[in-house]
Amino acid sequence: MKNPFSALILIGLLLVAFFAVTNSVYTVHQTEQALVLRFGEPAPGRALVPDPGIHFKLPFIETVVFIDNRILDLETSKQEILASDNNRIEVDAFLRYRIVNALQFYQQVRTTLGAESALANVLNSAVRRVLGEANMAQIVRDQRAQLMVKIRDQVEQEGSKFGVTIVDVRIRRADLPRQISEKVFSRMQTERAKEAAEFRAQGSEQAQRITSKADRDVVVLRAQAQQDADQLRGAGEAERNAIFAEAYGKDPEFFAFWRSMQAYEAGLKSSDTRMVIAPNSDFFRFFGKPSGVAPATAAK
Repeated sequence: MKNPFSALILIGLLLVAFFAVTNSVYTVHQTEQALVLRFGEPAPGRALVPDPGIHFKLPFIETVVFIDNRILDLETSKQEILASDNNRIEVDAFLRYRIVNALQFYQQVRTTLGAESALANVLNSAVRRVLGEANMAQIVRDQRAQLMVKIRDQVEQEGSKFGVTIVDVRIRRADLPRQISEKVFSRMQTERAKEAAEFRAQGSEQAQRITSKADRDVVVLRAQAQQDADQLRGAGEAERNAIFAEAYGKDPEFFAFWRSMQAYEAGLKSSDTRMVIAPNSDFFRFFGKPSGVAPATAAK
């Protein structure tokens, strides 16, 4: 019968060997790079493992730290900048960076959180420094791209101490603080209202000028038309009188008869007017005799 104590020792050795083998193998993914540490310090000669795949290390005495080799984003909180023209501007910026020296990165900041904390301070300082030398128009419109490049270069210079390279720096927003923007907006509203009032006043003045001119033209046209009408009416009446005179000269008896008929039509209309005329008056001379000649009165 075998010794039970020897069996336990064998099982223990097998477990130790299993844990040693599993602890000596590690896998580096495509998006990572590895840093091998021996008692917390970089392993001499093989600290950096940049290639993906399966790798080996000394069990129990060496550990592996995985560091991302992708492009990482860092967003900072909004900060207030005093521009060179004394305008206060709230700036929201962010950067993209990549770890290019894993050993230096680990020695300086240890983790990604440590790197982001350090780079955030560097970015904020660069933003204040660069934008503090520019005015509001340059920041918002004229030189925004050049200023971002300048900020990136300054952050790159400081970031190289942490083993990272800066891929890009962007200013997401550059606005006036809320209190100032509200005052600016209110001032713009007042200015626009003033301009609108001026435009309305100018329009009213032009409308009155046009209306006055139109009224004057109407008076002139009416006076001219009345003058032309009076002239035409006078010419027509003169022509009518000439025709009447000519007709009277050709047949005075018929003309007298026609005029009497018109007088009868105008004077004998149904109305409230009453008139008393003797039947043998000259007005009714055509009632007694068609020729219109009144009969001779009998001698007494």
